[in-house]
Amino acid sequence: MFGLSWMHLLVLLAAGLFVLGPERLPEAAAWLGRSARQVRQFARTAQRQLEDELGPEFEEYRRPWEDLRRLRDFDPRHAIVQHLFDGDPDPLGSNGTAAPSDGRRTPSPARERPPLDP
Repeated sequence: MFGLSWMHLLVLLAAGLFVLGPERLPEAAAWLGRSARQVRQFARTAQRQLEDELGPEFEEYRRPWEDLRRLRDFDPRHAIVQHLFDGDPDPLGSNGTAAPSDGRRTPSPARERPPLDP
């Protein structure tokens, strides 16, 4: 919810309690809920109207926004692994030995730690 954790919400609630007081806080929370609901309804209505008016062209305009949304979730480490190792997330294998050159994986013990060399 808006990127807020429970701790942030508790701090906002305590601040609201001090600023508004216990008498007006429930009223203000109800107003905030109604306002947020109205804003979401307006946004949905506007999107539907755009889809109706633009028809199939709407998808052309929406695609760049989807690309921007994907960029927000971009993980550079994941992209580097994908690029360097052709999508193989564990190119050395889980036991630390190099993978065979023909692309097959060598069987390895399930999550066994390599011996420690002091």
